Amino acid sequence: MPRWVMLHWTKSPLKITRARSLSQGCPGLCPRPYHSSASLTHLRKLHYPACLGGKRTYRTDYQASQITPPKINNLLKANEYSYKVSGNSYDARSPANWASGFDSNVLPSNSPMEDRRSAATCLQSRGVLLGVFDGHAGSACAQAVSERLFYYIAVALLPLQTLLDMEEAVENERPVFPMLQWHKHPNDHVSTDAGKLYFSSLRTYWQERIDLEMHEEEQERDVPKALVKAFRRLDNDISLEAQVDHREEGDPFSLFTPLRVALSGCTACVAYLDGPMLHVANLGDSRAVLGVQEDDGSWNALTITNDHNANNPDELHRVLSEHPAQERRTAVKHDRLLGLLMPFRAFGDVKFKWSGEMVSRIHETRPEIQSLASEFSKTLPPNYHTPPYLTAEPEVTRHRLRPRDKFLVLATDGLWELMHRQTVVQVIGEHLAGLRWQQPVSSSASSSTTLGQMQRLLLERRSRALWALEDDNTATHVIRHALGGDGYGGVDPRRLAKMLSLPQDLSRMYRDDVTVTVIHLNSPDS
Repeated sequence: MPRWVMLHWTKSPLKITRARSLSQGCPGLCPRPYHSSASLTHLRKLHYPACLGGKRTYRTDYQASQITPPKINNLLKANEYSYKVSGNSYDARSPANWASGFDSNVLPSNSPMEDRRSAATCLQSRGVLLGVFDGHAGSACAQAVSERLFYYIAVALLPLQTLLDMEEAVENERPVFPMLQWHKHPNDHVSTDAGKLYFSSLRTYWQERIDLEMHEEEQERDVPKALVKAFRRLDNDISLEAQVDHREEGDPFSLFTPLRVALSGCTACVAYLDGPMLHVANLGDSRAVLGVQEDDGSWNALTITNDHNANNPDELHRVLSEHPAQERRTAVKHDRLLGLLMPFRAFGDVKFKWSGEMVSRIHETRPEIQSLASEFSKTLPPNYHTPPYLTAEPEVTRHRLRPRDKFLVLATDGLWELMHRQTVVQVIGEHLAGLRWQQPVSSSASSSTTLGQMQRLLLERRSRALWALEDDNTATHVIRHALGGDGYGGVDPRRLAKMLSLPQDLSRMYRDDVTVTVIHLNSPDS
């Protein structure tokens, strides 16, 4: 997503006028703000592009096309994916003890889409990794991180002996011990441009771990430290790889060259489930939210992560404290890092991390940067005095799962801009209840039920399940409500159709890419 803004505004293919609002053609729709959490009063004081708070509206010849319910379902379900955990519940290490599976879906708005998702089982620890990644200034960084981060986490968690076995296998040209079992939708993009480079960097990481731990007594695995080390090491490798000229090894204008990866950026929200302890490592403004069912059956949202942007006072203080007092007004300007970047933590974005000398050297020696870089990457940010301004160190949260913790939602900010976290949890919780009402009545229950009781039961089940028939995938269901919610717990078909029929050059004004993963928990007994 475009997490950065220039302080000038280029011409748009849409003609700006006060005569006619697009929302008149799409009742109930209004353009999404570039900074959704700021008040309109505050935004009017800033010179941002159109539609942020005044009466300025857009004129366009767009007319919403009529799309049928089957077409709506095809669009919503094109990228949905579900995985059911299998395993022996008597095995203490089996994932089946703490999760029954997950549902995931992505709905593009950008073209090409900048969001990514990943899910994999760690074959050594039997833990499960799930993540959502929100790219900006292109999709290259999000793509690379979605493919590489879980390997770095696995290496950070592996015991020394396993690392030694892996290194011996590589030395003797034998197959390497597989670390991950991936769970992917066929539409999930897989890049092959830099496979050898990625493996070389990963191998160097485990070699350094071997050298370090050979001279130390092996300690019990520390998951939070392992997650932090993996995030920081991958970001460091992204930076180092971009500083080497790889043009002789492949197409310098490929979508996923190391330089393109490093110049773009992405946020990340990753959950690691291994037994009753949940760990979430977050970088940026995607979120992890637990769906909690109280004793009376009501649903509450428990936010596991903190946003890393100007809306978080602690995060704002952290950034300002890392730079001299004279930069207090420039390090964060208009609620953005150096007035440009909204998230305060991200992978890539080396333009906010390298020294000014390094940036100048890359521009002088790598002519392809003029084609690879987005507009804001071609010059140093203003007031660039004491880099780095951006970090890839995640904030790690630990949470011991409880019987009332029923599901975990990981989602990019494209969802949270459209729905409040409490509404998300309410929609998913009620949907899961509706799905349970669709399950067959057990033979033991039916044998002790009269015909009158059975009729009342079936009528009640029918009334509660009608609205849940559309979606088996809970991620799809919450996206349906995010786009077409009527404000009363239902979906307005007309609004949903209009949101899905917006042309690509207009869609981005109303919503971002949306990526949602819902993990269904088998919470431990008290």
